[in-house]
Formats: sequence, structure tokens, C-alpha cells
Amino acid sequence: MNKVEKEIMLIAQEECAEVTQAISKVFRFGFDSEHNGVSNQQRLTEEVGDLLAMINLMFDHGIIDKSAAELAAGQKKIKLSKWSDIFSSNES
Repeated sequence: MNKVEKEIMLIAQEECAEVTQAISKVFRFGFDSEHNGVSNQQRLTEEVGDLLAMINLMFDHGIIDKSAAELAAGQKKIKLSKWSDIFSSNES
């Protein structure tokens, strides 16, 4: 692993933690609760965007294969359709 790959992965790791924290705030206080004028939903959106940027950099630098990741994402949806109510629930 070279210096750039290491930095990309370290920042991606930090972004994962920030997404986790943003989700926790939504669970604790709701989507609409605000801190410093930013709603929890806005914060979550920003953090997911930051993580997506790092994932795209991992694709761009060949750290992970985009096609393989997309295949894995599809497989996860299949598993979720079998083991969760995400796709069958009308509840919002």
C-alpha cells in the first residue's frame, strides 16, 4: 500500500465513523432536530456524501474494484430482501 492509498483509506475510515455518529444522532433526536442550524438529516446527508467521495477515490485509485463492489451491493440487497422487511414494508 502506498502513501496515497493509505491516506484515502484512513480518511474513509474516519468518514465511516462520522456516518455512524450522524445516524446515532438521528436515532436519539430525530431527523429534524438541529444543532448549529443544521438538521440531523442534513448532517447525515453531508456525511454520507463525504463517505461516497472516499469510496469513489478508492475506485479511482484501484484500491477496490467498482464492478465487484456493485455486485456485492446487489448481493446485499438480495440478502436483505430475504432476511429483512426493508423491501416488503410500507411503513415509513
